[in-house]
This record gives sequence, C-alpha cells and structure tokens, in this order.
Amino acid sequence: MAQRMKPKLIVFDLDYTLWPFWVDRHFSPPFNTNKDGIVYDRFLRLVNYYSDVPGMLYQLHNGGYTLGIASRSRTPPEAHKLVKLFNWDKYFKYKEVYPGTKLNHFRRFQRKSGISYVDMLFFDDEMQNIVDVGKLGVTCILVSGGMSNAVLTEGLHKFQMNNSSRHTNKI
Repeated sequence: MAQRMKPKLIVFDLDYTLWPFWVDRHFSPPFNTNKDGIVYDRFLRLVNYYSDVPGMLYQLHNGGYTLGIASRSRTPPEAHKLVKLFNWDKYFKYKEVYPGTKLNHFRRFQRKSGISYVDMLFFDDEMQNIVDVGKLGVTCILVSGGMSNAVLTEGLHKFQMNNSSRHTNKI
C-alpha cells in the first residue's frame, strides 16, 4: 500500500485567511489583551479570528507538521503582535510578513528550510497569490470565507493527489 504523502511545510496567509480583517485597515493599534485573554484594539474593539483556526493550528503542530506564515501586510509589527497575542507564535517555525510579492516569501521559505516547493501547501484568499505561488510548484488552495477544518481537509487531499500524480509520472 502506498504511503500517504504529507506536506513538509504548510503556509497560511493571515488577512482573510486566519482572521476576518486586514490588520492594516480595520483596526487601530496598539493591540492588547484583557484579563481573560481577549484581544482588542486601541478603541476596545474585539479582534478575533476564524473559529476553527486555533484548534487546527494545534492539531497540525501536534501532528508533526511544520507551519509558516506568508503575509503581504503593510504593518508587519502589528501582524506579528496579533499572532503573539492569539498565542499562535509557538506553531509557526517560518514567518515572512512584509509588503511585496508572495514569490519572495516562498523563495525565503525554500532557502531557509531546504524544503522543495512541491512539498509545500499554501492557503490564501487572493487568487493572484494562488496563481503566482502555484507556478513555483506549491500546492495552493484558494480560501473563501476563512480557514476551516473543511478547507484544511481539501488542501491536504489536493496535496496528496498532486504528489501521487507526480510520483506516478516518475515511474
């Protein structure tokens, strides 16, 4: 029986992928937490994420997956601060958060990790990023309505299908 192929690196965009807003447009820093760990902005507006995300990141991390963030944020310090306040920092080995093309993010992931593009899985809400990064050989999933367990399952399945067809083509 064939061994199940799994990605060596799973990368997530932040805005409208892990959380339902643009950090640089919808909230006003500084970000803080209250005594219950709830994150809020300068005007005490609640800052939240898609509901499946914390459990999903926990499961992936505990399942031995290596995780990364690729975000074209114009406000990297604020994006990093939210990742930290949401207590997700511990899950992400690689973080590329800065303006510019996602191609640069993935080139750095490849250089830092040594992981081949075909062994990466990427989730993003913008079609242009999916198209650009897909040309590198990365399995890409367009996220509509935020990350969920169903979207993750779809991505893992597509990755497996892509890799089994690559393996079949080598024979």
